[in-house]
Amino acid sequence: MPRIPPAAALAAALLTACPTVSPAEMTLRLDPAPTDAAEAAGELVTAFEAWLDRHAPWPQRDVAARVRMVSALEANARRGQSGSLHDGRLRGLYDAERGEILLVRPWDPRSPEDASVLLHELIHHRQAAHHWYCPAAQELPAYRLQEAWLAERGVSLTVNWVGLVIRAGCTPRDIHPD
Repeated sequence: MPRIPPAAALAAALLTACPTVSPAEMTLRLDPAPTDAAEAAGELVTAFEAWLDRHAPWPQRDVAARVRMVSALEANARRGQSGSLHDGRLRGLYDAERGEILLVRPWDPRSPEDASVLLHELIHHRQAAHHWYCPAAQELPAYRLQEAWLAERGVSLTVNWVGLVIRAGCTPRDIHPD
């Protein structure tokens, strides 16, 4: 009987357990070398930091955020309070404890929408050094800055602003009178 490589067995098990995840999203990278997209993200960070210096009320941090490309599977596993959603898909995350930005593959630095996800997460990196009533309170200013950057490029940001404002208010969801 042929031996199945562990990575193939894991991918098959994940496909069975998570039928909505495509095989492309389960690609296991064994080499730590950055992808072209990750390298492009690094180049964009410099431009975005300069733009944020002019438009954001929070200064750059002393330590730069680490930017990594991840699969949708890994991003969903690490998803907590924060996450950039576009067209209903998780596109990016910021992990404040690790100072790490996760961009979800596929990510194209030539796409203004995809690039703006990196900008959004860089905003969270700047915000992390400041106190927030709750993590969701950071989202409204981050989306407003993302919207401004996209508008400069003639692109609109589709966001449920009402839902965002409600979440950013940090109020309990179930309020029942006594």
